[in-house]
Amino acid sequence: MPHYEHVFLTRQDASAQQVEDLTSQFKGVIEQLGGKIVRTEQWGAKSLSYRLRKNRKAHFTLLNIDAPPAALNEIERQERLNEDVLRYLTIRVDEHEEGPSAMMRKADRDRERDERGFGFRDRDRDRGGFRERGEHRRERDRESRPPRESSDEPVTAAPIEE
Repeated sequence: MPHYEHVFLTRQDASAQQVEDLTSQFKGVIEQLGGKIVRTEQWGAKSLSYRLRKNRKAHFTLLNIDAPPAALNEIERQERLNEDVLRYLTIRVDEHEEGPSAMMRKADRDRERDERGFGFRDRDRDRGGFRERGEHRRERDRESRPPRESSDEPVTAAPIEE
């Protein structure tokens, strides 16, 4: 049986429970038509590059499927009819990859980076950021400069000729 990776996007205002129900509905259709779902991943709500049907965010779901082409045709037909599904994409693959998908690995990597404290959010901590009250740059610069050499002669303006 052919292997497929199927990703679908649901509306941003759909709850996580509604997305789970939709996923289980598609799973039932696939199993009814002689296929099986190897793995399901919920990628969560993510921002879209551009608006789709007036939505700026969407819930992403990945399904790794082993099913005949007729089962995929039925799933795609139901997704076209469902108002909650914004977009879908099915790709035939030679074999399913083991372990988490690239999106889940990215989420894990970002989580580790936040725990270590090396993200773009931490840049201000070692580059200036907020200063103590009353501390100004000019005051710090004056302390490090040597005093000016003073001349005893007062500075006067040149006379204006008429």
